[in-house]
Amino acid sequence: MMDARDTALVIEGGGLRGAYIAPVIARLIEEDVQFGWVGGVSAGASHTINILSRDAGRAEASFTTLAAHREFGGWGSFLRGRGYFNGEFIYERSHESALPLDEQAFYENPAEMHIETVRSDTAETIAFNRADVTETTKLMKMVRASSTLPGFMRPLVRDGVRYFDGALGYSGGLLIDAARRAGYDKICVIATRPREYAKSPVKYPQLVRRVLRREPAIAQAVIDRPARYNQSKRQVLDLEEKGIAQVFFPESMPITSGEKKLARLQAAYRQGRAQFEREWPQWREFLGG
Repeated sequence: MMDARDTALVIEGGGLRGAYIAPVIARLIEEDVQFGWVGGVSAGASHTINILSRDAGRAEASFTTLAAHREFGGWGSFLRGRGYFNGEFIYERSHESALPLDEQAFYENPAEMHIETVRSDTAETIAFNRADVTETTKLMKMVRASSTLPGFMRPLVRDGVRYFDGALGYSGGLLIDAARRAGYDKICVIATRPREYAKSPVKYPQLVRRVLRREPAIAQAVIDRPARYNQSKRQVLDLEEKGIAQVFFPESMPITSGEKKLARLQAAYRQGRAQFEREWPQWREFLGG
């Protein structure tokens, strides 16, 4: 085991762009790196449970072969009212057959877990941790809630409240503040956007408010997100410069968040793996291996 219990791991979301960083997750599992804290939102929440269940194969399949499943989604799914991405299948049913979760490994992993989602009525950020996980069904609902893109996925509803993508919360999608609040001064970050990327302001805020008129708090969160994301990104870069953070930034991103073609997802996985092979020596040194 590579003991990194003094280190937090922050994983950025980004839909199927997660295929590019899946080999980073897989390599950390293969090297038996034990973090003290692992957190992510949206696709980063999926990778969080993959690394905590120590399953390199699941890390790859979650963002490659699962997209080829007939129930994964698409315009047919959207027209049938299941959402362009069928969240119920992807998060709540796939672990039962198409994408098994090693529950024993997940629950035996001592690392703290941190996943965030956003309430539709107030846009308040809601965090889920180990203490909130009482069973796998509830865990997968947490991941689904954290990953639900407004308009593209049917939201999870609990006690009459709808829940949406955690990237719309205070962090903007990079849980660097959450990791620091948890007491970690040494942080690894796996990003799905290149180093130079910054989010542009929403071009037509009134259109966003019109499209999401039934979810005004979520509409405002969408409008506010670029500034929040860019602030978190600046913090990541500052910590990296100080030697406190080790960051994986894709050299390029060959796919979009909605990519479903298996060949392109697998190519992105190979590209990410080749990049991380080159960067692994620096990560190993940072982690103390």
